[in-house]
Amino acid sequence: MIEGLLGRKIGMTQVFGPTGEVIPVTVLEVGPCVVTQIRTRDRDGYEAVQIGFGEARPKSLTKPQKGHLAGAGQLLRYLREFKAESFDDLSVGQVLTADLFEAGDLVDVTGTSKGRGFQGVMKRHHFRGGPRTHGQSDRARAPGSIGAGTDPGHVFKGTRMAGRMGNRRITTQNLVVVEILSDKNVVLVRGSVPGAKNGLVMIRRAVKSK
Repeated sequence: MIEGLLGRKIGMTQVFGPTGEVIPVTVLEVGPCVVTQIRTRDRDGYEAVQIGFGEARPKSLTKPQKGHLAGAGQLLRYLREFKAESFDDLSVGQVLTADLFEAGDLVDVTGTSKGRGFQGVMKRHHFRGGPRTHGQSDRARAPGSIGAGTDPGHVFKGTRMAGRMGNRRITTQNLVVVEILSDKNVVLVRGSVPGAKNGLVMIRRAVKSK
């Protein structure tokens, strides 16, 4: 059995629990995914299952890519690899759906966070900023000292400074699957998921679940 699937983030909403409490959920369209390749230790040096998601335009794929997807029978936009407990029940061209998960499962969801562009240290690293008085009219949102002059005489690597914020791969762990809508390939998970609407996500069984 494969450990995860590909999907896209549709948005957020809320549902009511069995006791009437309001549960904030993220709506994910999970699958259908198609198995495009099964990697073996003898041929590739490791074992994994490559799956594809999303319809691709023929013009966006090269001839080698189309040849690689010929066995799957579909032109797919996204390809990712997942581990699997067993490869006996998997074959190239097989379609995987959201039925892989059940309500109550714990999952890890990986996505690309929204890009915020170039930001200062107060927004990017939550710095407090400088004093707003005593003549410091231009130091209110400045980072302050970034290192000593004579010794060591340079700025250390990793010093928190202004720069590009967001647009990073982020994984949110241990999200609870609230409901599965099998006919629509929709999974509702409790809480928020990184990324913008229609962004690609990877949903996998939680690695830290008890």
